[in-house]
Amino acid sequence: MALSYQALLTAVPVVLKAGNVPNIVGEAGIGKSALVADVARKLGAKLFTTVVSLSEKGDLAIPVPPLTSDSFIQTQHYGQLADVQFGYSHTLIEIIQYAETHPQQPILWLLDEFNRGTQAVQSELMNLVLQRTINSLRLPEQVQLILAENPDASMTGFEQSTYGVVAGDAAIKDRTVRLVMRADPADWLAWAQRSDEQRQRPNIHPLVQQFISEDVTRLNQTDVQADLTATPRAWERVSANLYELEQLPDDQQTLVALDIFQGDVGATLGLAFYQFIEQQAIHVTPAMLYEAQPVGAVVPAPVLKQFTAMSELQKSTVLASCLQLTATYPLTDDHNAGRFMQLLQTLSQDGQFALVQQIGHQRELLKQLYTANVAKQSPYVTALYQYLQQVASWSNQ
Repeated sequence: MALSYQALLTAVPVVLKAGNVPNIVGEAGIGKSALVADVARKLGAKLFTTVVSLSEKGDLAIPVPPLTSDSFIQTQHYGQLADVQFGYSHTLIEIIQYAETHPQQPILWLLDEFNRGTQAVQSELMNLVLQRTINSLRLPEQVQLILAENPDASMTGFEQSTYGVVAGDAAIKDRTVRLVMRADPADWLAWAQRSDEQRQRPNIHPLVQQFISEDVTRLNQTDVQADLTATPRAWERVSANLYELEQLPDDQQTLVALDIFQGDVGATLGLAFYQFIEQQAIHVTPAMLYEAQPVGAVVPAPVLKQFTAMSELQKSTVLASCLQLTATYPLTDDHNAGRFMQLLQTLSQDGQFALVQQIGHQRELLKQLYTANVAKQSPYVTALYQYLQQVASWSNQ
């Protein structure tokens, strides 16, 4: 039986707290690394990652030198690196140093792509996984290991798997808890809608969300002709590329968009998504909303009519784009504030509340609006600030 992302958020901590080693098995791009990062946040743990497929024999087996400043070289412009006379994994050094300075904090060490490492590398890791030792060094008690693997044909349910993996040693299988991960569209779509606080936008572009929600089989679909699989990770790339494409002029978008999407998810799905975007094309841009004549705080009737005719998702997407362009179109300007508020009020209550939540993460913008509100010199800015407060209070109703 395979577990969803949300189920694994419960299962992995259980295995760790029991003193065992979870071995998360799942298709490439399904979100195993993201899952472990979420587990680390849930447990308040520091996460370190070693990609075993990129490791070579000797990376971990050679004795660790003393942890002194002489072990490292500090460059002027390019950061710190280990002196080549020491043949050790720098990750292990970082783990030990962190454990010594944070003795009470849990530490997770993810050995990613474990069964894509060579047999020699896996053999060197045996004692690490089984005995928690490397030569004479013993891992600190607060360090717990997690393995992540791609399926191989010897695993039940993956008999047709074609990954280039090296089957794990029987001792590893006997000492770890295999947890099979499956792509769950409901889990993924719920995550996709959540806000990326760093970028101040949804984790996944709303148009990608809509495309997947219309046919959830698209979330993990193989394009045989292109030899590509549209995995959750691939759709994350589509989303990131789409956000960037929207910053280009229309003619440049048209020139490259199809090839980029097909490079992400294959020829068939890439074309389907490109055609979907054309059908959903948003013909109203932030520039049109703010620059339409005549100048004033009220949106001209033709532009307002075009905007209100759009779908809820399209309107939300345009207004979210406006929030990304406050350096060009500041909401502390009466002209822009008045138009933004007028357009915001065309959304449903849920749509308005979701957008105001995004604004809530933009502390500098809120500070500017608050200052303008206190000054009482810009009536539309004051009105916008007070309306945002009103919308924000709807959660308490």
